[in-house]
Amino acid sequence: MARGELMKKLLASYGRDDEFRAVAEQIILEEEQKNNRVLARSLRQTLDHASSSASQRKTLAPLIPFPDAANDFVERIAPEHTKSDIVLSKTNVRIFTGLMQEFRRADDIRRHGLPVRSKLLFCGPPGCGKTLCTEIFAGELGLPLFVVKIDRLISSYLGETAGNVRKIFEFARKQPCVLFLDEFDALARSRDDTSEHNELRRVVNSLLIFIDRIKPKGFLIAATNLDQALDPAVWRRFDEVIWFEKPDREMIDRFLTMKFKNVKISFDLHPHARELEGYSYAEIERICVQAIKTAVIERRKDVGEQDFRHAMADEIRRRSGTSRLQQSAQEH
Repeated sequence: MARGELMKKLLASYGRDDEFRAVAEQIILEEEQKNNRVLARSLRQTLDHASSSASQRKTLAPLIPFPDAANDFVERIAPEHTKSDIVLSKTNVRIFTGLMQEFRRADDIRRHGLPVRSKLLFCGPPGCGKTLCTEIFAGELGLPLFVVKIDRLISSYLGETAGNVRKIFEFARKQPCVLFLDEFDALARSRDDTSEHNELRRVVNSLLIFIDRIKPKGFLIAATNLDQALDPAVWRRFDEVIWFEKPDREMIDRFLTMKFKNVKISFDLHPHARELEGYSYAEIERICVQAIKTAVIERRKDVGEQDFRHAMADEIRRRSGTSRLQQSAQEH
């Protein structure tokens, strides 16, 4: 069979494991017949590894086309990070491990008349891993990740917003996936807030009903940096609330080690963990990246302590400016 036809057949068999493997075997056989032994062996090892991984997780249903009318405010994201790219607290590791186990044994749990946790609320300051964790969580479960663009979802024609929300919730009900609503406070703001438009309050009413009724085949995850702004009735609609705090010294130490694992350094990182307490992961990552870039620019093989300290000084300057802006905004 022509290579192009085989590739089309391979893509068309997505989600049907037996058929997918059969087509992949045909491609490998062709490479063997062409005497491309190295490529054929590599393809077979990849296929065997993928099959082994797939047997450890729930088989996905084929992707359902997203409603055309909703394409403007939902985007599918391909996970690029793995669990080795994140540092979580022991509590959160335990929670996520439990959630994954529940998902994989969902049928057994439901047969016992018990609910499966599938609606999660992530809370915590910016830069502390909420979005990254969502991506890794979806990747670990083998679920497609759909990110809702809240700014577009809240239509300029406010009367359409509740309808837009209904469309994405209906999709999540049918499609096994992780549906991620970042900046959730923009959609679920307290109805007691007198500055909010009456139409937005009606959107919150609709949202509460949708969250109550939905039973996702995967997970609904909402994230907010402003948990105090959420409507009080939102909290009990979620099966689990997970807090992402700024890292403590031990977590910072692990994060620094992770960031420099493939980089040669000429100083001891560990004492700097104490100096970085109170910083978010995003801020610490900026320091690490800037220190490494300095060494690259100067064509040095290792990162020195001065590189790291200069990068820290830049972050302190940035933080100071951000604090002044925030204070000015609050005063006005």
